[in-house]
Amino acid sequence: QVRLVESGGGLAQSGGSLRLSCAASKTFGNRYLLEWYRQAPEKQRESVANINYNSRTQYADFAKGRFTVSVDSAENAVYLQMTNLKPEDTAVYHCKMDSALYPGPIWGQGIQVLVSS
Repeated sequence: QVRLVESGGGLAQSGGSLRLSCAASKTFGNRYLLEWYRQAPEKQRESVANINYNSRTQYADFAKGRFTVSVDSAENAVYLQMTNLKPEDTAVYHCKMDSALYPGPIWGQGIQVLVSS
């Protein structure tokens, strides 16, 4: 059973930065899609960014120019660098993995990000 564990969340001031990490307990494999989602209180979960095994990245409009997703496949880790944070970025952030090695999507437990104004 592969697990994902997020870290790096917490409290930041508006305009500040945080770097989220998501570490997998096993290898991503050679074909994978790694995604970051977030869910704010009383709102639906939304996609933030993703990166695949070809290093292709995609971003939600609100993330473009502020967030950067990256992967270290040797460390089995995916990152989300968040800059110029806004109060509306406050949410629980989850990482998700789809890999040819494992059945079904794998989700992390989530980590809280709180941005104060």
